Amino acid sequence: MTGKVSAQAGRGSFTEFAAVFAAAPHRMLFFAGSVAVLLSMGWWAAVLVRLASGAALPLTAPPGWVHAALTQFGMLPPFIFGFLLTVFPRWLGQEALARRCYVPVFGGILGGYLLAHAGLLIWPALLPAGFILMLAGWALGLYHLAGVLRRQGSSDAHALSCFAALGVGGVSLALFSGFLCGLVPPAAAWLGLRAATFLFLLPLYFTVCHRMVPFFSGAIVGAGYRSYRPAWSLPVVWLLLVVHVVLDVCGLMAWLWLPDMALALLFALHALRWQPWRCVRPGLLLVLHLAFVWLPAAFVLYAVQSASLALYGQESWGRGPLHALTVGFFGSMLVAMVTRVTQGHSGRPLQMSGVAWFAFGALQVVAVVRVVGEQLPQAPLWLSLSSLGWLLAFLPWVLRHAAIYWRPRADGRPG
Repeated sequence: MTGKVSAQAGRGSFTEFAAVFAAAPHRMLFFAGSVAVLLSMGWWAAVLVRLASGAALPLTAPPGWVHAALTQFGMLPPFIFGFLLTVFPRWLGQEALARRCYVPVFGGILGGYLLAHAGLLIWPALLPAGFILMLAGWALGLYHLAGVLRRQGSSDAHALSCFAALGVGGVSLALFSGFLCGLVPPAAAWLGLRAATFLFLLPLYFTVCHRMVPFFSGAIVGAGYRSYRPAWSLPVVWLLLVVHVVLDVCGLMAWLWLPDMALALLFALHALRWQPWRCVRPGLLLVLHLAFVWLPAAFVLYAVQSASLALYGQESWGRGPLHALTVGFFGSMLVAMVTRVTQGHSGRPLQMSGVAWFAFGALQVVAVVRVVGEQLPQAPLWLSLSSLGWLLAFLPWVLRHAAIYWRPRADGRPG
């Protein structure tokens, strides 16, 4: 009898944990992203160490492509879907989405991501199967976000921009999945990876910053803060990014400095008009502004790289500009935004914990090492160290947040 009671209590505890875990989209999907943050870079660190030692890799696709695909389609999207499935209804004045809408998204994206890694480590045939399952989860997420837009009948520019970016990301994922299945040529997979960076992640990140950074800043700074969210900047960013991708695809890299310098100036304008000098406290607001600085910096590097090619016939900085964008901007803004959402939506104070400060500060070092690493002697060693530094930066942050997603809100409220 005692054993039966204990078993029932255990089942009850698991049911309670599961109910808390599934209480809001960001809980499940931020947890999935947290797992992927460590797994993606853990695998890539092992690859870089093997490449530095001259060992061969038994992969059916270039390792750099697989790394880019796993980070862009499997690591960052859980955070993106977790955020948007939570805030889309709020932005558009609707009820929160039901669990049946977002639990399958979680299952598809995380399940596919883990299956893809099993394909890398155990059985190669599982690699395309994992990407197809991620695509299924992605499609479900798009379907439910489209339902929110349709019911509201909104022309909300931020919601439409985010949805368009996710749509491009879905097409990009489909192209890469088709390549793994042997259905499309390598050029289509390469195009998908390029589009994922510049027409999915970048416009989506900028759209969220465009809406949320001045909103958070105004709410905290208060009187005298002038929110800067010009309606023209979203379509202009989209246009310039399309020009960037078209020039890149057409092999006209020597002309990329034109859209890239325009983007650098536009992003710098936003960074300044958001008045970061008035947003130094609390730290949770400051890191949003600091993270955003990486965006104009990345496009200055892109413009210099293209101008160097035009003037001297050779590129400078290698993949430094790309990693200023991905590690510097995407990674830093991930820490800043996810920390804020996690603190606020778990009923905790809106402040940076020591763990969050460590993650953010260490990531700045990692980004600098990755940007300049290719220019240093023994470049493979520096690149390996940067990937290990990513793991060191994120491990305490992931462990702290992963535990929060399984616990009830600290203020006793639902969600």
